[in-house]
Amino acid sequence: MAIDTILLAIGPTDADRIDRLAEETIEVAGPTGATVVLAHVFTTSEYEDTLDKLEFDTTAEEVSPDDVASRHATVRELASAFDDAGVDYEIRGAVGKHGTAIVDLATSVDADRVVVGGRRRSPTGKAVFGSVAQEVMLSAPCPVTFVRSDTK
Repeated sequence: MAIDTILLAIGPTDADRIDRLAEETIEVAGPTGATVVLAHVFTTSEYEDTLDKLEFDTTAEEVSPDDVASRHATVRELASAFDDAGVDYEIRGAVGKHGTAIVDLATSVDADRVVVGGRRRSPTGKAVFGSVAQEVMLSAPCPVTFVRSDTK
């Protein structure tokens, strides 16, 4: 199976694993020539907070989730790593429940692979708090690579 499109899903807690996410994604995208869809999913409140933090003037212009994602520091840092590695990418943003939105994006871009980050959790922690990565792994339309944080 050829890998043409990789969806790299970035969330609010991925800042501590940017290097690992970039490294793992480049390791697959480079040799295959795949395009990376660098996606940041925001909940509604995260989206509104980010609009404020990035000082978007929503009264003067229409702002899309793609616009917000492209100005997010984590996304810009990853985009820079892809530029340095010569990997083609596009930036997408989405607003909604993290796991569902990632699966929807993977479907809409016809992803051949999804890359998600996460941290080590106990089974009880997953049951009580849920796990975006677990939801994506169980529902994605393609294989999923899980990049675990080095910290606990």
